Amino acid sequence: MSAILHIIEYDVRNFFRYKWWLVGLISMNLADLFIMAIVYNQMLSSDVMKEIGSYFNFFAPGLAVTGLFASAFMIGREVNMERRREVHHYMLSLPMTRMELAIGRVLSGGMRGMIYMSPLLLTCFIFLRFPTIWQLLVILAVLFLLAMGISGLSIAIAVSTSSLEKFITARGLVYYTLFFCSSVFYPLSLIEGLGKDGKFPMVLVTLAEVNPLSGASDMIRSFLLVGYPPFSYASILNVVVFSAVFTFSAAFAYIKIIERK
Repeated sequence: MSAILHIIEYDVRNFFRYKWWLVGLISMNLADLFIMAIVYNQMLSSDVMKEIGSYFNFFAPGLAVTGLFASAFMIGREVNMERRREVHHYMLSLPMTRMELAIGRVLSGGMRGMIYMSPLLLTCFIFLRFPTIWQLLVILAVLFLLAMGISGLSIAIAVSTSSLEKFITARGLVYYTLFFCSSVFYPLSLIEGLGKDGKFPMVLVTLAEVNPLSGASDMIRSFLLVGYPPFSYASILNVVVFSAVFTFSAAFAYIKIIERK
């Protein structure tokens, strides 16, 4: 574990090198919540408002999940840069196994996501309500699994793209697909209703249902919003499967890349 902890310490230290940039991003996220959510609260139809109650309360958990996603995904940019500059040759000289190095990078990406997300999640607790100890442990466990999966997805994309432009393009595609085909911004029931009416492609409805961002957002809402439907264990299973698939995929892809001469 000592080698993995060294990698996590290194990546977390690098993360805080941009502390004022991070403060600016968190401030922008909070501005989204306090400005956009309040404005949308006055724009949504009465049917939607009847279902969600307050858009501010509905959007706050989703914002914490999007912050987690964006910050955990940042590790991929660094891995892509290391590949382009052939820093992985130096990585091979470190006194640790390749698997320790790969797992350390995935774990550090997840840890960075949790650190960045913490102020956003605390804002949810302050303005909605504080969960019980058991609920808090479940929320943190599920969010950490999600952060691991996102970090793994980012690293898998980073090692599969040979240039920064290709990585940014792939990142944008993943961002918009997972963000907007989820229950982060609007209720899953609304998406399913549009699909049944033929106004939304069913393939995107299915993606929204299995999207781990939907599962994590709705789980937090079920704990913090009074009267919100309870989360399904199937949605949590989606997060677990997502995390397992991309954590191990990224680890093995990373090992293959750094072994190249």
